[in-house]
Amino acid sequence: ARRAAHQGIERRDQRIQHGRQGIQRADRKGEGQLTAQPTPPVAGIAAGVRRDSSGATDASPDIIAAVLLEGFNRHYALFRECARAAKRYFEAGNWLAIGHVARDRIDFYDRRVAETVERIEHDFRFSQSDSGGDAFWAEVKRCFVGLLVDHRQPECAETFFNTVSSKLLHRTYFHNRCLFVRPSASTEYLDDGAPSYRSYYPRRDGLRAALIDVVLDLQLTARFDDFRVDLMHVLAAVRRRLPRPFVVDANFQIQMLSSLLFRNQTAYAVGRIVNGPHVYPFVAAIKRRGDERLYIDTLLTDAGELALLFSANRAYFLVDMEVPSAYVEFLRTVVPDKTSSELYTMLGLQKHGKTLFFRDFLHHLKHSTDRLVVAPGIQGLVMCVFTLPSYPYVFKVIRDRISPTKDTDAARVKQKYALVKHHDRAGRMTDILEYSNVAIPRSRFTDALMRELEDAIASQLEYDGDHVIIHHVYIERRLEPLNLFIENVDDGARMRAVRDYGNAIKELAAINIFAGDLLFKNFGVTRYGRIVFYDYDEIEYLTDCRFRRIPQPPPGVDELSGETWYPVGPRDIFPEEFATFLLTDPAVRDAFLAFHADLLDARWWQAMQEANRGGRQIEVLSYPESIRFRRKTARPRFRVT
Repeated sequence: ARRAAHQGIERRDQRIQHGRQGIQRADRKGEGQLTAQPTPPVAGIAAGVRRDSSGATDASPDIIAAVLLEGFNRHYALFRECARAAKRYFEAGNWLAIGHVARDRIDFYDRRVAETVERIEHDFRFSQSDSGGDAFWAEVKRCFVGLLVDHRQPECAETFFNTVSSKLLHRTYFHNRCLFVRPSASTEYLDDGAPSYRSYYPRRDGLRAALIDVVLDLQLTARFDDFRVDLMHVLAAVRRRLPRPFVVDANFQIQMLSSLLFRNQTAYAVGRIVNGPHVYPFVAAIKRRGDERLYIDTLLTDAGELALLFSANRAYFLVDMEVPSAYVEFLRTVVPDKTSSELYTMLGLQKHGKTLFFRDFLHHLKHSTDRLVVAPGIQGLVMCVFTLPSYPYVFKVIRDRISPTKDTDAARVKQKYALVKHHDRAGRMTDILEYSNVAIPRSRFTDALMRELEDAIASQLEYDGDHVIIHHVYIERRLEPLNLFIENVDDGARMRAVRDYGNAIKELAAINIFAGDLLFKNFGVTRYGRIVFYDYDEIEYLTDCRFRRIPQPPPGVDELSGETWYPVGPRDIFPEEFATFLLTDPAVRDAFLAFHADLLDARWWQAMQEANRGGRQIEVLSYPESIRFRRKTARPRFRVT
């Protein structure tokens, strides 16, 4: 039996690897199994173009515009194939494969950009020196706009155009004549051919029948374990959410997004109940048991729970969308406090999310007068951090001279931030927006901040007229540092914060992450009261660390001398020392020990390492444990004698 189980695991792993290799092959070829709004090939658009003996053609605006759109279409076809693969992996229970696809997909956009840049530079001998300046690229943009008339993802195609253009052109071209500083194509009513959501009418067929139709339309091949029980749970949750008495209006209906959203080991069906002028959003979490049966784990209806589900501090969803703008519009009614930038990002279109974010930032600068200042809190030894008080984000730039106590450099810091971007953040690490050559008016910096920047990051600064150019910057949502928070709250709030701080460390360990520097100043409090980590320069995979207990001192050694009597490796960690530098405040110490004394024991950490090394995918739920439906333990599929 053990041998058969082992062989089954090996076959599963081979299927995962085979599926992943298929997507990677498509990525390397710049192809997907689905073609997204194909444009005619270059030869068809520019028939009769003269080619030289090497096969290169002279650059012309219409050809370059067509090549740009072909590059984007390849990208989006592969993007959709990743989502379809996630559905297959979910139904097969291949959690490892879902994680691989989610991580690999993040890099696909940059690879399509690099391919398109190379094609324009080499196949069409393009160079900005002989391109005719602004007028030539403005004509490329005009031709590109013409190709977007019937496109289903025009806003994302415009972002792709901007990214490629920024690789080809000097930043003096970065204005609305040559780039899409403002959008040119409308994204309204693009889903007329393939509706982004379906409507169901309980008034006509009954609520139970409508919910059954909802599940059937999800087109999941795996069967539900006990759909009658699931239906009872969902109906009870819906009744708790709706007001009493509930008066049915003429337009009473349930609207459901056409595609499931996949993340880790859960599929999410997103919907809303419409009754008169009122909208009641909900999300059903669908999970798969080990015996290949499905069940509905919970129904999220609370605004706070929905906001945490769509938090950018988690891994991006995998979802198959023909018209992403329609999905974002639908989700704005589900989580109204999320911006379009955040929703595009959470749906996996993080590059367009970045575009929308920066447009919003520039708009805010035009409509505000406050100035950028040094961010509150203890200044870091690796990053120089500043913020605009009226804007809820911070800007982080790697210092030119990193403190020797940190034993790192700029290249390794960038690797750590890339690790976080590609890893499941489990709601406990802030998402990162990474930008290059950011231009900000000099007048928006305080003199004190400008002196700090010139001293700390001079190599990253450039002056262009009345603007300051920052060559490389990370942008994160601004949080209140935990060390400041616990100093200014009452005992109850302090205890809750310390408890959630320990929970954050444990949930990071569950996804194979050790934060490294556990000082309170490296954690922050979100607008929803959750504790998250945001200082990544010392982050490590948990399984790469070595957790040890401090050995007993040999006879004659003074423990208080400050000198170690045992060898210490570069990744050796002694959890019992955490109390010495973390829990100096008696009230904080009592709260921490009440809930998380196990974090001071090396054995707890070693057990988490073994769990991660064992190949078992540990899922940190995207919703509270307390709202899960209560279910009986699954019966064994085979009789045990």
